Amino acid sequence: MNRFILNETSYHGAGAIGAIVGEVQKRGFKKAFVCSDPDLVKFKVTDKVLSVLDKAKLSYELYSDIKPNPTIDNVKNGVAAFKKSKADYIIAIGGGSSMDTAKAIGIIIANPEHEDVRSLEGAVDTKNPSVPIIAVPTTAGTAAEVTINYVITDEEKNRKFVCVDPHDIPIVAVVDPDMMSTMPKGLTAATGMDALTHAIEGYITKGAWELSDMFHLKAIEIIARSLRGAVENTPEGRTDMALGQYVAGMGFSNVGLGLVHSMAHPLGALYDTPHGVANAILLPTVMEYNAEATGEKYRDIARAMGVAGTEKMTQKEYRKAAIDAVKKLSVDVGIPADLKAIVKKEDIPFLAKSAMADACRPGNPKDPTEADVIKLYESLL
Repeated sequence: MNRFILNETSYHGAGAIGAIVGEVQKRGFKKAFVCSDPDLVKFKVTDKVLSVLDKAKLSYELYSDIKPNPTIDNVKNGVAAFKKSKADYIIAIGGGSSMDTAKAIGIIIANPEHEDVRSLEGAVDTKNPSVPIIAVPTTAGTAAEVTINYVITDEEKNRKFVCVDPHDIPIVAVVDPDMMSTMPKGLTAATGMDALTHAIEGYITKGAWELSDMFHLKAIEIIARSLRGAVENTPEGRTDMALGQYVAGMGFSNVGLGLVHSMAHPLGALYDTPHGVANAILLPTVMEYNAEATGEKYRDIARAMGVAGTEKMTQKEYRKAAIDAVKKLSVDVGIPADLKAIVKKEDIPFLAKSAMADACRPGNPKDPTEADVIKLYESLL
């Protein structure tokens, strides 16, 4: 049996944030707890939504104690702030950091037995649905607005842990490309490559099946054609990437990911490496490692990436074509080619152990050993 979980409602397109008012009013919500990171507040991106709330005279309180890789303390402080605010729903504005923090807060408010935060790691069967969340992404990458996943950093142990819980999915997703228009090129590139990684890993993961394949192949196609334009801030590129990353999220949330993500998470925990950058650097190398366990799927990936003539290619040729297309896109949008500026060689054994313990690792199409992971990290130095 396969299970598929999506948002109750989603809105897409320029100006979609205006739909928040109607959703709040028809659901009878009284006060929002707005989660948004400090930079979005500073550069007035958050204000785009707050002005909608102000115009409709909807009550809210803003919480912005959120790091780029949100921590246990960010969550605990948020839980305390939510209780003090007397809010009855959450609006999460931002990328993965804001969304993940909001999800953890919402779950703990509804399930106080998990107030330690660490007990939420893995596939936890929480008793109650999260406090209702309306999610407004400002990056085109994480798709946290449509997934049942979130990631929290344990600073004491220098590790990230993945939480998988159907109760955390936002009830409403508002995917408005205007909210993404101020993203700098580097962040647009990194989050876009994160979305591509979601689509490719979701397509080849052990849990993949026909319904998820449909989403992932379409997401690869959309992202491949639109990410370069989004980095250049074209309206078409922004709009397509907003959709492409969401479509990828619809798929991978339901079937899992793989070794790229399990290797990327420790880099974020130990070095605070942006998640999308880590994924983008690792993706081609891990694709090479996984190739033998993917059947003909790399032919489909190459075709979706825009490679011509795949039907006439040998298996070796189309696998190389898929990997080369990913490398080319990554280079074109300015992603580093290796981990030399990030990883210290002496840290690799710790990184490998963390990657093997990560919740994404079991979904990889090829079962890695710790020695394999060490070699993969070392190959990128």
